[in-house]
Amino acid sequence: MTHGAKPAVGPPLWLLAELTYRCPLHCVFCYNPVDFAARTDELGTDDWLRVLREGRALGAVQCGLSGGEPMLRDDLEVIVAEARRLGYYTNLLTSGVGLNAERAAALKAAGLDHIQLSFQDSTRELNDFLSHTRTFELKQRVARLIKDHGWPMVMNVVIHRLNIDHIDRIIGMAAELGAEYVELANTQYYSWAFENRAHLLPTREQLRRAEEVTDRWRERLAGRTKLFFVAPDYHEGRAKKCVNGWGSMFLTVTPDGTALPCHTARMLPGLAFPNVRDASLREIWFDSEGFNRYRGTGWMKEPCASCERKEEDLGGCRCQAYLVAHDAEAADPVCAKSPQHHLVVEAVQAAERGAPAVAEQPIVFRDPASSRRLAALGRC
Repeated sequence: MTHGAKPAVGPPLWLLAELTYRCPLHCVFCYNPVDFAARTDELGTDDWLRVLREGRALGAVQCGLSGGEPMLRDDLEVIVAEARRLGYYTNLLTSGVGLNAERAAALKAAGLDHIQLSFQDSTRELNDFLSHTRTFELKQRVARLIKDHGWPMVMNVVIHRLNIDHIDRIIGMAAELGAEYVELANTQYYSWAFENRAHLLPTREQLRRAEEVTDRWRERLAGRTKLFFVAPDYHEGRAKKCVNGWGSMFLTVTPDGTALPCHTARMLPGLAFPNVRDASLREIWFDSEGFNRYRGTGWMKEPCASCERKEEDLGGCRCQAYLVAHDAEAADPVCAKSPQHHLVVEAVQAAERGAPAVAEQPIVFRDPASSRRLAALGRC
């Protein structure tokens, strides 16, 4: 591989603390690793507080607290309080499970700035099916609890073939609950979503209708609710800059302390990602092979190396390249210029046909038994 000049490296502005892989939900599109059941070693409170201090010293200004379900950590309030003391803007990403009035008051007192609440659908039946839990009414109670404590109501719904036709009702539900922000995030096909891609990939017509409905609601809710429709990768024919560029502003620390430039990078073969138990965040961010490997454009091969858009998309997503093209250094296959773009086209065409294989391949729910089975099959 030929490398160009090492790009200038700024600070990691966004620190994502994945506090645990434990989760009461079993979502079919979860981005946690397929082999999460084998990763049970979690950082203790003192380690997380040190990570927060080192991240802030590096220049990180926003701290996301996620999982799994971060509410399962008994020390969440302690972590939030330290993040607040250090000057982070804190964002809790939660399913709502475990967020009762008592803990909401404690998190408010600790200085939590923002809660992003996930829903799976606007109906009890599909919400509970997709998460494999009975949580729909709980989520609605938590939404009201968020409002009662003065937090902005931020709702996230992952959009896919099974719920995209309900987008009118989803936005209507968000408006009824008083959401100020609604993120309609089209599924990105990594980890569990990649395993379930044949079930989840929507048709172009579904996407067209969903965007039309969203635009109508934007006009109706102007000044009350901001709607963000996150465009899908597979239907665009153009790659997106992954997390604003590999190792450019985003730093994830996983429950066991492994530091990653994006949520799913640990799947990539041949890369060593350091652990915060063994190295400082400064060493990890600036000096580690894992964070430097795909920074900038010097790592690129054709067609990316000579593409006029290479500075705009930075070659797209390395994890997507690995999953679809089986080559982490390939052009992102969602790009029409990729030699492997036909693999994405074929997946979309299968979705248009209704994918007969769906009936033969059951949905795989994110749970420890499925995790162990897929790990044994080498699907990680």
